[in-house]
Amino acid sequence: MINYTNHTIFRFFYTLLIAFIGGIVFFLITVPIPWLLGPMTAVLIGSRFKKIQVHWPIQIRDIGLIILGYSIGLSFTKEAAIQILGKLPLMLLLTVILVIFCAGIAFFVSKLSGVDYPTILTGSIPGGLSQMITFAEEVKGIDLTTVSFLQVTRVIMIIFSVPFLIYSPLVTNSSSALIENLENNSNQTSDTLFPSIIFYAAICVICAFLGKRLKFPTPFLLGPITATAILTITGLQGPELPNSVMDFSQIMIGGYIGLLLKPEKLQHKGKIIIFAIVSGLVMILGSFGLSMLLVHYNDITPATSLLSLTPGGADQMAILAHEVHADLSIVTGFQLFRLLFIFFAVPPFLKWIFKKKLLRNTEKPT
Repeated sequence: MINYTNHTIFRFFYTLLIAFIGGIVFFLITVPIPWLLGPMTAVLIGSRFKKIQVHWPIQIRDIGLIILGYSIGLSFTKEAAIQILGKLPLMLLLTVILVIFCAGIAFFVSKLSGVDYPTILTGSIPGGLSQMITFAEEVKGIDLTTVSFLQVTRVIMIIFSVPFLIYSPLVTNSSSALIENLENNSNQTSDTLFPSIIFYAAICVICAFLGKRLKFPTPFLLGPITATAILTITGLQGPELPNSVMDFSQIMIGGYIGLLLKPEKLQHKGKIIIFAIVSGLVMILGSFGLSMLLVHYNDITPATSLLSLTPGGADQMAILAHEVHADLSIVTGFQLFRLLFIFFAVPPFLKWIFKKKLLRNTEKPT
């Protein structure tokens, strides 16, 4: 007899059902960004039960990123592009400060946990999740499991905590903005989407795969953003996506994130989990402090500032910015600048540091 519970398609639809139920539950209890946090939580819990293994193809996540990338690209008007270019020196300064801050946290965590500094540092750098894990695979002596756990823990903590911080009086009262956003999106009909959306969808998919071929960081997000932004700046404004499509893209991304955390593969689980949570909280507090400085010296809202500087994924911060009516172009500009800076500048620098450390260790008398 065929065991259908082990079939990949069955496992995927089982996981999709779990994710959808999680989204509904979080929506009913009015949790911020329910269609991202709900599926992520439900799949994370569902993956702990081994009777039926959960499955979420990365291609589903990639489709969600393409949809999100298109939506982000629509916010890049000429005025927004000029504003972002004017903030490039500030982006560089704040990115360097954030990386140094994270390196300092990694130093203390390494000393207290007894885990080697290269592993903790690679797990603490707030770059793209996949980029840092790939870097860890390339450098000899780095514990890939610990790096993956630290990176995933940071991202999940940020995705869970920042929405509540954004909706708190400390940052802004976003409830009215969210209601307005839902009302605006609910007016979008299929008549305004078709047939023009077919052209934009084709362009976004082509640019996503082109970005992957060119080895861009997060190509399925960056490719559609770049393509749509260029079209928007040149005057070809694409149609806004309905709220239901954006919600489904969040399910696609949230379900994938929920499968990433695998504490059972860690050595010294208790110690690493505690330090991962503490260092994640310190990063969030540090980002909050920098965001308040950014608000003080620039004419932007606290929500825009916090989402711009929070060391989470560019896609998750963009989803939040979209939900609370923050300045999507500024948030994405800061997030992508940090992603590109870390992708191109940090790995060579880390390799240089690790090489010097290795030489120093080999020169020590035995």
